[in-house]
Amino acid sequence: MPKMKTKRSLAKRVKVTGKGKLKRHRSGHSHLLECKSERRKRGLRQSTTIDGQNEKRMKKMLPKVGQRKK
Repeated sequence: MPKMKTKRSLAKRVKVTGKGKLKRHRSGHSHLLECKSERRKRGLRQSTTIDGQNEKRMKKMLPKVGQRKK
């Protein structure tokens, strides 16, 4: 059976936390910022974790997630 390949597009967009959760940046902070409030823009700077069914699906696309480097 061939090796599982990592989806490189997803690997560039998410990072793995110490406990193995996937961390991503929030969308909507690149343009059209003048109509958004300062509070909303500050919130968009923060990263968040991926949860639920999406995390399971994305971990299948990243077969090497959670493995330690030797």
